[in-house]
Amino acid sequence: MAEHSHIATLDSDLASRLPAYSQTLFEAKTTGNLTFEQIAKDLGRSEVAVAALFYGQAQASAEDVEKLSALLRIPKETLELSMLGFPNRGNSGPMPPVEPLIYRLYEIVQNYGYSFKAIINEKFGDGIMSAIAFSSKVEKEVDKDGVA
Repeated sequence: MAEHSHIATLDSDLASRLPAYSQTLFEAKTTGNLTFEQIAKDLGRSEVAVAALFYGQAQASAEDVEKLSALLRIPKETLELSMLGFPNRGNSGPMPPVEPLIYRLYEIVQNYGYSFKAIINEKFGDGIMSAIAFSSKVEKEVDKDGVA
């Protein structure tokens, strides 16, 4: 179990914008009192990648489906029919975002997007970075004053 007891659940305002399997996954996650970190360890993926699977923003592999089925006690056939298809990315929320944390991430792109683009172009030439083959990690950072 994680050091905390906060379990992310599906926001009812988002449910209608997500694939039908999202609700099934979130219900099983909540029933099992599992964090994305715990599920990620079982799947051998990052917690952000696992959350993206739950929100329908990433494509699951057959191995992901097998492991999710066993861990969450959802029939494999239920997940295979929907999760192995192509995800419909980018339509899970309004633009610009209204949820404060999501808006702050959007704000980062607004403020630093062209800076990232310029540096990527200098280092790698003309092109784009992949948001699909993207990895990230969430950790708490403490500033010089000890504030997290």
